[in-house]
Amino acid sequence: MTTPVDDHQDLRDAIRALFADFPDDYFLKIDEARAYPEAFVDALTKAGWLAALIPEEYGGSGLGLAEASVIMEEINRNGGNSGACHGQMYNMGTVLRHGSDEQKARYLPKIASGELRLQSMAVTEPTTGTDTTRIRTTAVKKADRYVVNGQKVWISRVQHSDLMILLARTTPLSEVRKKSEGMSIFIVDLHDAIGKGLWVRPIPNMVNHETNELFFDELEIPEENLIGEEGRGFKYILDGLNAERTLIAAECMGDGYWFIDRARRYAGEREVFGRPIGANQGVQFPIAEAYIELEAANLMRWQACRLFDAGEPCGAQANMAKHLAAKASWEAANVCLQTHGGFGFATEYHVERKFRETRLYQVAPISTNLIYAYVAEHVLGLPKSY
Repeated sequence: MTTPVDDHQDLRDAIRALFADFPDDYFLKIDEARAYPEAFVDALTKAGWLAALIPEEYGGSGLGLAEASVIMEEINRNGGNSGACHGQMYNMGTVLRHGSDEQKARYLPKIASGELRLQSMAVTEPTTGTDTTRIRTTAVKKADRYVVNGQKVWISRVQHSDLMILLARTTPLSEVRKKSEGMSIFIVDLHDAIGKGLWVRPIPNMVNHETNELFFDELEIPEENLIGEEGRGFKYILDGLNAERTLIAAECMGDGYWFIDRARRYAGEREVFGRPIGANQGVQFPIAEAYIELEAANLMRWQACRLFDAGEPCGAQANMAKHLAAKASWEAANVCLQTHGGFGFATEYHVERKFRETRLYQVAPISTNLIYAYVAEHVLGLPKSY
């Protein structure tokens, strides 16, 4: 099940070979224990897959977004969950695109090798949600340091990261010309920060996705940890969103194809009234429709990759790819669960775990309604709605 624009079979085969050591039951046990798949993430890192987007001069593979998206897709397509590690692939883009030469030399080779994990990005706050320009976390310059106070929420993989990207206000909202100005990006050494101005509270949630609420109380960050220019952090964050959304789309594609494959296999094997249930149009038609929707979404995913790798504007395509892929994967999830009937609720079939995991992407990392608002304003020329 591939599209004509997909010529990455060697890459797919290599990722699939890695899964010989990580069958479905490995991920089932991780999910049941609410644990982190350390061995799996270590294997991905050792093989260099999470360093795909880091240039070769810094020890990475220097691949494009298209190849990176195949890696993320195949993780989900083979029963894993890229949410455990995808931050390591794209969070470093802030340093790569906007960091100083010294910062790139200091961090990127160690991120590429896995010596340092940069898996977390702290942007969202409990009182502002997606209205990022109104964040209240502040970073005040004092001598050679910035002092941070505030709160963040839904910040993932903090316990499994060495570094974190932080967005904070360095100029009060009331003092800037545009509300998108006055925010800055910092790189936070979590080993130095936790318990010394940064406190982490895990948030139990629907899926085994380690996420947290963060509290900053007089956290000191060295001034050399400022990335780029002070006050331009919001622009820097936006620069990385197209890659993030396209990779999330690829992950949804992986989930969707996993669901279709499991539904197809079960429908062909399960016999009721003397024949496979897949012989009934009432069973096979929904599976076929879900597959058609996936293939259509996949074309937009490849379009977003092509534009990104060519250095062309791709905001609309990245947003639409994420929306279509998340929608298609959720439809495939429902079809797969319905095909399995009661057995779909049994953990041993793995459907319910993947069902929960793929549901997240209807909400994160950007909600459906915000994608509608983006397309309405920036593509269709309608008045800004928020």
